[in-house]
Amino acid sequence: MKKYLHSLFGIGLLLFPILAFSEPGIPAFTVETDASGNQDYTLTMQILLLMTGLTLLPAALIAMTSFLRIVVVLALLRQALGTMQTPSNQVLIGLALFLTLFIMSPVLDKIYDTAVSPYLEEQIKFKEAIDIAKTPVHQFMIQQTRADDLGMFAEMADIQLTDPQSVPFKVLIPAYMTSELKTAFQIGFMIFIPFLIIDLVVATLLMSMGMMMLSPMIISLPFKIMLFVLIDGWALIMGTLANSFVVSGGSI
Repeated sequence: MKKYLHSLFGIGLLLFPILAFSEPGIPAFTVETDASGNQDYTLTMQILLLMTGLTLLPAALIAMTSFLRIVVVLALLRQALGTMQTPSNQVLIGLALFLTLFIMSPVLDKIYDTAVSPYLEEQIKFKEAIDIAKTPVHQFMIQQTRADDLGMFAEMADIQLTDPQSVPFKVLIPAYMTSELKTAFQIGFMIFIPFLIIDLVVATLLMSMGMMMLSPMIISLPFKIMLFVLIDGWALIMGTLANSFVVSGGSI
């Protein structure tokens, strides 16, 4: 109990200068209601919500965009090549991030046009802007999510699915991530096949020549890299990943 009291006392000391020098009479949190019944928050509260949202941005990037599928496929590709830490994790994450921005650009443009821009021009309230911004993201996730995965989580949450557009995010996000992992592993399996054949051929040749002490990875690695370069593998992987997403149209 003393530990918690000391912690609260320390936090109070940290906040004391802010409270002491703040201008009196300015409320930190107020809600304004207009004639039509819409509610809006003060600028202080909006900044607080924005800063809180920025801390959750990495989780949202993984759970609600195309980033998850891309980074898993790139990691499986590196493992199939057998190049250990080449490309490095920083390179793979950077490549996955910018490819995610490329794929999600129609969704982001729609959010800006329908929610951010009207809110900045004070045409809509803050809460209304949030509700409008959720719609393009919800539609994108629904288009990538398998119906069986969505049905499984809806059944676990005891929710009846009547309209895909009315699926709550608490059901959609885990279903979307499950579908993305499944799709990423399917793509990774197809990537592994040609490199696995090269490993088997090299291992068989070394066994037939009696060179059992020589690691097949040392011999097969240059051949796998050469094959990947000759078929323009990076362009094929990037194009396949970009085309594997349904950004507009389609349904679960």
